[in-house]
Amino acid sequence: MNTREVTQQYRLNQWMEIIRECRSSGQSVASWCANHGVRQSSYYYWLKQIRVTACESFPALSTSKQEIVPLNIPSPSSRGADFQAEEVTSAIIVRFGAVTLELHNNASATLIENT
Repeated sequence: MNTREVTQQYRLNQWMEIIRECRSSGQSVASWCANHGVRQSSYYYWLKQIRVTACESFPALSTSKQEIVPLNIPSPSSRGADFQAEEVTSAIIVRFGAVTLELHNNASATLIENT
């Protein structure tokens, strides 16, 4: 790691603390910056730098096509009436970071294949 990288990391750490303090204050960014002698342009510049650094630290998502795993689920007509009522309210929920995918049991096969 060279001097420039060390300096950049040091500044990122300083600005993370500044941004954390601003956000926890309950004030707007404009009023907090005015009260603390911080230029808003600097605040937003470093906020962007922190976000970029955070995104770069995540492992790369695979670009290969993911295969669909078939599930053998009996059709609603082969189940009792009590189970059908429950089926409408249940769902498959997949969470990956900030992304959430919900599939309800009454979703069409076309929708599932195209998701």
